[in-house]
Amino acid sequence: MTTGGAEVLADRIARCLDGKYEMVFACLDSVGELGERLQADGFLVHRLERGEGIDIGCMKRLARFIKDQGVDVIHAHQYTPFFYAAGSRLFGPNRPVVFTEHGRFFPDRPSRKRAIFNRLALRRHDHVIAVGNHVKRALVENESIPEKRIDVIYNGINLVPLVDPHRGEGRKNLRAEMAISPNAIVVAQVARLDSIKDHVTAVRSIARLKGKEPPVHLVIVGEGQERCHIEAEIEAMGIHHQVHMLGLRRDIPDILHCCDVVLLTSLSEGIPLSLIEGMAAGLPCVATDVGGVREVVSEQDSIICPVGDIQSISEAIWRLAADANLRSKMGTAGRKVACERFSEQAMFDSYSNLFRKIES
Repeated sequence: MTTGGAEVLADRIARCLDGKYEMVFACLDSVGELGERLQADGFLVHRLERGEGIDIGCMKRLARFIKDQGVDVIHAHQYTPFFYAAGSRLFGPNRPVVFTEHGRFFPDRPSRKRAIFNRLALRRHDHVIAVGNHVKRALVENESIPEKRIDVIYNGINLVPLVDPHRGEGRKNLRAEMAISPNAIVVAQVARLDSIKDHVTAVRSIARLKGKEPPVHLVIVGEGQERCHIEAEIEAMGIHHQVHMLGLRRDIPDILHCCDVVLLTSLSEGIPLSLIEGMAAGLPCVATDVGGVREVVSEQDSIICPVGDIQSISEAIWRLAADANLRSKMGTAGRKVACERFSEQAMFDSYSNLFRKIES
């Protein structure tokens, strides 16, 4: 339960359906900052301490946890948790599994071993959820899961703090905190510091805009194993005064409201929450053409670029930086899409209906 898109959604689903269902958490690896917060708020969060390779002992520990807690339904977020959830049924209660696939491996290739396992492990009372149609296609083509077994439930976010017009009042204070001038263009990249998010391309794209007026700054929000690599690239490009690494933050709506553009440079994505958040905050997006990105954004609200194309990405950022009217037009269009298609309540209702269906 370290901070990431799938983990944040698991946290939100548990909190918002807590009145209807009792939620307990089993983490394969570390409890993480989200897990610690859930523990502090009274949720049971158990660490399974998975070992190297395929850990049969971890499956047994999960089976024991399921039995001890009287679990009725297992909700597995991502493929590896699904693998262990399905495998645990060899050693304990035969409970239905809801498997939500949030994103895909990179590179995403078919696996005969996984295909065989999936066919054998999926049972009649299990449900497979893809967070978008791109993810659904990958589950069919690369995992050999029958299309009729897969439903799509789009990721949703809490729109209220993002569409709140009063959030913008703190814009000057946050910019002052980061020593960013009022006239600068601020680009936000909200993503865990993982190689799949390709922050290096973001840094190099900003470096191409060095010396431009108005100045362009990049704000990176997130934490992860790539921090040292990203910091080294910032230093090598000589733009430490233009790039601000904020680490983990809980005030994402406030940060977005002090920015002008949202950036995503990922090599692979499912349905990226960071783009939905930016759109809800009324910001135009610059995003790489991967995964389910085109299910979220369009040319009306975003500029879509090839993966790793530093020139195209930097030109897209500068096009928005130089044209306030274009930013406003795209931002308005994006907010409309976010509010109509990606509300958190719609997501909660879909999962609640699914759990109710399993109960019956």
